[in-house]
Amino acid sequence: MVFRKKCMKKSPKSKLKPKFRRVLLKLSGEALGGDEGTGICPEVVHDMAQQIKEVRALGVEVVIVVGGGNIFRGLQGSERGIERATGDYMGMLATVINALALQDALEKKGVATRVQTAISMSQVAEPFIRRRAVRHLEKGRVVIFGGGTGNPYFSTDTAAALRANEIGAEVILKATKVDGIYDSDPKKNPKAKKFETVSYIDALQKQLKVMDSTAFSLCMDNKMPIIVFDLFKPHNIKNVVLGAKVGTLVSA
Repeated sequence: MVFRKKCMKKSPKSKLKPKFRRVLLKLSGEALGGDEGTGICPEVVHDMAQQIKEVRALGVEVVIVVGGGNIFRGLQGSERGIERATGDYMGMLATVINALALQDALEKKGVATRVQTAISMSQVAEPFIRRRAVRHLEKGRVVIFGGGTGNPYFSTDTAAALRANEIGAEVILKATKVDGIYDSDPKKNPKAKKFETVSYIDALQKQLKVMDSTAFSLCMDNKMPIIVFDLFKPHNIKNVVLGAKVGTLVSA
């Protein structure tokens, strides 16, 4: 019997290719706090690190902007009597704490990571230098931006929009606790309608609160797409990067 290789049928292996080459992941501080939304939950942080590692394994360059709401919010501080600018600086320091926690979790999983901050604190992190950040990405490192924009009166959403454009990201992945954008709060209204896609103009007109107005305007002016998705579904960051229909896409 002559055995011919051409008769052998191998099961097809469809290796999915990532849709994006470089992404910015926006994480809220509350996400690091787990169900309570306060403090830092080690299990949640390590789960985030695992999801980010999966994305890096695809060859995708990842930068992260992390909030600080699980520790301190400048706006809430100002409502309780703290001077607004001082409160905002306190919130920026909270984002650096979260960035260091995430860096620790990533490096324990073997993912090379650098933290850059908009406020100089050379003992714990590098200063934000755009060219250096891009070079880290080219070398396969994950870069975490802490300290917001370095200026009071700006949110970490604005920092995410700014950094995404500065380092040439192709999309902002806004990780939340809901699986997309709805026309009303899905936790309060079980009949809330989810949008698969929405334009910048519609998001503004319908007041869908994707991001604060400054951040959203920056994305709209520079045609930076935003994908809003549920961070807490397993492998969801990887699914988004592979182009699966996850969450809601905001674009032109």
